Amino acid sequence: MDIVIKLSQFLLSLSLLIILHELGHFIPAKLFKTRVEKFYLFFDVKYSLLKKKIGETEYGIGWLPLGGYVKISGMIDESMDKEQLALPPQPWEFRTKPAWQRLIIMLGGVTVNFILAFIIYIGMAFAYGDTYVANADLKDGVYIENPVMLKAGFRTGDKIISIDGKKVENFDNDMNMNVIMSKHILIERNGQQQTIDIPKDFVDQLSKHEKGFLVGIRMPFVVGKISEESTNTALKPKDLILSLNGQKIKYFDEAKVILDAHKGKTIPAVVLRDLKETPITVNVSKDGKLGIAVGGLDVKSLDKLGYYKISTKEYTFFESIPVGLEKGKDQLVGYGKQLKMIFNPETKAYKQVGGFAAIFNIFPNTWSWETFWSITALLSIMLGVMNLLPIPALDGGHVMFLLYEIISGRKPSDKFLENAQMVGFVLLITLLLFANGNDIYKAIVGR
Repeated sequence: MDIVIKLSQFLLSLSLLIILHELGHFIPAKLFKTRVEKFYLFFDVKYSLLKKKIGETEYGIGWLPLGGYVKISGMIDESMDKEQLALPPQPWEFRTKPAWQRLIIMLGGVTVNFILAFIIYIGMAFAYGDTYVANADLKDGVYIENPVMLKAGFRTGDKIISIDGKKVENFDNDMNMNVIMSKHILIERNGQQQTIDIPKDFVDQLSKHEKGFLVGIRMPFVVGKISEESTNTALKPKDLILSLNGQKIKYFDEAKVILDAHKGKTIPAVVLRDLKETPITVNVSKDGKLGIAVGGLDVKSLDKLGYYKISTKEYTFFESIPVGLEKGKDQLVGYGKQLKMIFNPETKAYKQVGGFAAIFNIFPNTWSWETFWSITALLSIMLGVMNLLPIPALDGGHVMFLLYEIISGRKPSDKFLENAQMVGFVLLITLLLFANGNDIYKAIVGR
């Protein structure tokens, strides 16, 4: 069932993005009286799953879910329809339209992608607001467990002051991505400030370790599920461990240190159970464990016990507009930084380029509209930016040649455009094989 939910979210998001992107080409083409022969969701190589001709356009769904397309009459595209191009130009064809009209048609897809992303972020701000912990409230610093972060010089208890010179006001869902994309992070440790330089190959190092988050909020030690092999029958689920061997504990990471120091021993403990402090004894295994899974507390409990004040800021519709626009701008700039890292060999970030499997794995196993829309907005930005790259066969390649034509007053020959399209197509296939090959490699080696 989990895989069905994951697949459903993936296909719904992909379909939505493809249809709206192609509509971005379709609508201006029709407005400029340019004939659109086909409008397809997914590719119909050899045959299609569904198709219906309405007017001059055939609408359909292909069987190969690697994208979609609109076939515009008189346009040199991936169809390479040389027979049509060999005929005399017709007034309804793309090639006979003024350059400015052709430019608008080609920019339509990415324009819709960017507009969609900003609309989603505005809608999410209005529907969900913002949930965060004020950075000033993290008085005991953050939790660091990832070995790459430890190697870079971070430690649990560090207070993150600024990232690349920008002061950190709130700890939210963007914290980890901001750390990944950074160059310098200012921290405070034991009352002293120091700057940590992020290694150039930071992304490559992270890929070699399974640990998920980089920076976390320090959480209390709550008993979750107790294993059947555990000898700690005095513990109960939802117990909050307050002390071990006479030492007070506020956070789970503090408990780990004490347990490691008392391996194989029985020690006294105090737990908070039903809002009452209860003394018990616990057995520490030879590997420093209690035989339990660590549980968690909900937002209200964390607030009530004095750990963190979880803030949720709600917005009116009009307030959500600038908030959503700012979020969209930050994501757009962030993705631009990611691309820059990928094209910089020193970072080795190109090793983490993924294909459809990587996109599929972004979606969770449980259905969450908030997560779905957040991922869809980010994918829409990614699709828009990637399509703007000046590679023949992509929208950006067509735009590049159209700008040349508008500036110089000279239109590239059809033969040149055909050759450029072929080169671009080969390059795209190479990139596609590389990205999806990375997915296969990671699946085989396990990371």
